[in-house]
Amino acid sequence: MSSIGILGAGRVGTNLARSLAAAGHHVTLGRRQSSHETGTPPAEGTAIRYADHPTTARTADIVINATPGDSTLDRLTALRGELADKILIDVSNATHDAADKLPGDLCYPGSSLAEQLQAALPDTRVVKTLNTMLFMVMTAPGTLASPPTAYLSGDDEQGKKTVTGLLNDLGWQPDWIEDLGGITTARATEAMILVVPHIMRRNGFAPFAVSLAR
Repeated sequence: MSSIGILGAGRVGTNLARSLAAAGHHVTLGRRQSSHETGTPPAEGTAIRYADHPTTARTADIVINATPGDSTLDRLTALRGELADKILIDVSNATHDAADKLPGDLCYPGSSLAEQLQAALPDTRVVKTLNTMLFMVMTAPGTLASPPTAYLSGDDEQGKKTVTGLLNDLGWQPDWIEDLGGITTARATEAMILVVPHIMRRNGFAPFAVSLAR
């Protein structure tokens, strides 16, 4: 069992919170205003605490970033002290919105949000994963017709091992997880977001993942 804090209580954060709590982890869902609940309510019987972002980061052993990627760097840099010595799992993509509100251009071309976070938070072990799929696939990978891929990027091997264990708890089979190497490899998976708006404009909000086929 792990103590997991999730920053961001929208669809991504709430979906992860419900599934990780159901798997037996102690989950705190962090909201900017702790007095107003957002996102989908947790499943009945799951124990999920709610707190503000600083409290969520400070009291968890593992923190998941599910905040909007275009504002993540400022939000999390302000939590440098609370995130020290923690594993930070970044599942977001930093893009500028297109005219139809779908993802547009990358905010950090030639780099990645994950790299920017690791540089800004040197005492935190950043691991990038789950950013190449729609949010519902993160917690139900087995529902797709073909096995999806969860890519891992990070400089800390033990941190990636811990994150792999959490992915297993969410239903990810070992051979569906692809460790790409250090944090700089996150620029490759973050760039995959560029195909997403084109797929969604043609097919709507149907679950999918950008995966390897072997």
